Amino acid sequence: MKVREIAASRSGDKGRVCNVCVFVYDPKDWEVLRDRLTEERVAETYAPLISGSVTRYEVPTLHGLNFVLDDALDTGVSMSLRSDPHGKSYQSLILDIDI
Repeated sequence: MKVREIAASRSGDKGRVCNVCVFVYDPKDWEVLRDRLTEERVAETYAPLISGSVTRYEVPTLHGLNFVLDDALDTGVSMSLRSDPHGKSYQSLILDIDI
């Protein structure tokens, strides 16, 4: 199944860093998301887009995960030539991961 089948996502940016949060629709799916959506899996998916590390933070009270993607936005929002300098499309990409 795809992440989108059990969760929603949001993304944000700060300079060259992008974060992508994923929250399950139903708390019963929390363990599946937590166990299967790993740092390694996200890093592999985003490898063509980022040059830094991926760090995962768990937010169990909200049944969500926050992934911080370092060096993900080229030279930063105000200097980037990327078509998506804010990384808003990154939240869609995480929903396409098979878990």
